[in-house]
Amino acid sequence: MPKSRPPYPAEFRQQMIELMRVGRSPAQLAREFGCTAQTIANWVAQSNIDAGVPGSQGLTTAEREELTRLRRENRQLKMERAILSKATAWFAVHGEKTSNASSAS
Repeated sequence: MPKSRPPYPAEFRQQMIELMRVGRSPAQLAREFGCTAQTIANWVAQSNIDAGVPGSQGLTTAEREELTRLRRENRQLKMERAILSKATAWFAVHGEKTSNASSAS
């Protein structure tokens, strides 16, 4: 499994985008700064999407963040619903025994 590295700082990404826009190629920048050409090309493409450049397709950074947040929230809600469903089933089977024992005291 490949090692993951921490994300590049936003300032570094912005500098790479600006260097690409003034005419440097992703391959040149990759050799010089030690990241992959594909990574730099992805940053430029995402920057174009965020800026609303015509012909850019995909989700903006804000939309991606919202989608990630909603997926996380959805996963949490599904887990909570499953727990409540299991608890309801358990109390349906065992609840009467528990309630009789506590009401007798």
